Amino acid sequence: MASTPTSIYDFEAQSIDGQPAALSTQRGKVMLIVNTASACGFTPQFEGLEKLWKTYADKGLVVLGFPSNEFGGQDPGSDGEIASFCQLNYGVSFPMMSKVKVNGAEAHPLWQWLTKEAPGILGSKAVKWNFTKFLVGRDGRVLKRYAPTDKPESITRDIEAALAA
Repeated sequence: MASTPTSIYDFEAQSIDGQPAALSTQRGKVMLIVNTASACGFTPQFEGLEKLWKTYADKGLVVLGFPSNEFGGQDPGSDGEIASFCQLNYGVSFPMMSKVKVNGAEAHPLWQWLTKEAPGILGSKAVKWNFTKFLVGRDGRVLKRYAPTDKPESITRDIEAALAA
């Protein structure tokens, strides 16, 4: 990773099956990055995220789910348990990453960068809850941050605009 990240392509993550995942492999695509949880009131958003993935993947959208257990202990399982839950209950086929922290000094570097690039309400850098979403343009820069209450289908217009850019 570059010493001062300039785009999402400067980061690496780990897939939920333990493989390295360089985000530079997604160069030129629009990305929707989401912190997820398996036992949250917003968990049914997996269905909407999967629908976005299936609708727009061939146009250049990548949905990346990052499980986190930070909010109410709502994703306590292992990566394997989380992957099984998402696939069996919601048919998730979009890429899921290994569980991460999204806030504080121990937050994954990608999440530190995302929250710096697109602060939340009143300028807060903290992710407030599960299913906070970040839309990243083809240039690797954050376009917009969405609250957990923003359902995936409500951001379709923004995704279409980013794909058309």
